[in-house]
Amino acid sequence: MSEVSLAQQNFLLTHKKHQRIVTVSRLCIFLLFLGLWEGAARLDIIDSFFFSSPSRVILCAWDMVLDHTLFVHAGITLFETIVSFILVTVFALITTIILWMNKKISETLEPYLVILNSLPKSALAPLLIVWLGANYNTIIITGVSVAIFGSILSLYTSFQSVDPEKIKLIQTLGGKKYHILTKVILPANIPALYSLMKVNIGLCLVGVIIGEFISSRQGLGYLIIYGSQVFKLDFVIMSIVILCLLAWGLYSLLICLEKRYLKRMS
Repeated sequence: MSEVSLAQQNFLLTHKKHQRIVTVSRLCIFLLFLGLWEGAARLDIIDSFFFSSPSRVILCAWDMVLDHTLFVHAGITLFETIVSFILVTVFALITTIILWMNKKISETLEPYLVILNSLPKSALAPLLIVWLGANYNTIIITGVSVAIFGSILSLYTSFQSVDPEKIKLIQTLGGKKYHILTKVILPANIPALYSLMKVNIGLCLVGVIIGEFISSRQGLGYLIIYGSQVFKLDFVIMSIVILCLLAWGLYSLLICLEKRYLKRMS
């Protein structure tokens, strides 16, 4: 037992050392990028008017923090993204269950789902604005449209790939389709659902920004468009940086939830 315990300790130490090296390497790459960017701007290697610089972006963000407009714009984009993400997750799961329960419906709708998933979603945004008006609902629906069809197709494929022997066992014991769904299909697809959610959070953010580009007067997408129109490129780069931070934060939250689930199931 002592040898096993020592081997486990060595493995954990090696793993922690590896994680520290990866974390430090990421931080060094990020700091090197910021240093090169700032240095190139100060030495006039690049034009700071067009490419900005880390110091200018920080000053721009600080000015917007002082007048509270940064929190308003970021908060609106975050709210729209989270609502879109929740709607995509719930609607995709419900629709996939319906398709799995009824093969005729799934065979009928499959080509339409494939076509809609292949359609460039940015082409739908102007139509949605004409139909629904320039408001939060339109932006949220635009965010939903980017991720929903691919989510249904991916989740349905995952439902179909569940071990058929487990399904036969439930059927042999007299179980109905409802029992197969709740006892086999859904539990087996929770990891796939988490993986899909990690993809969808980024897609919903992209869809929300597309909607804000076209119709919004608030949000980070609006700041990007406004900054490019009036040549305040500090606004543009600052908004892109904040979008990256939002995407990273939401993705990290989903990873934490997934790890908690896996730990509880192990």
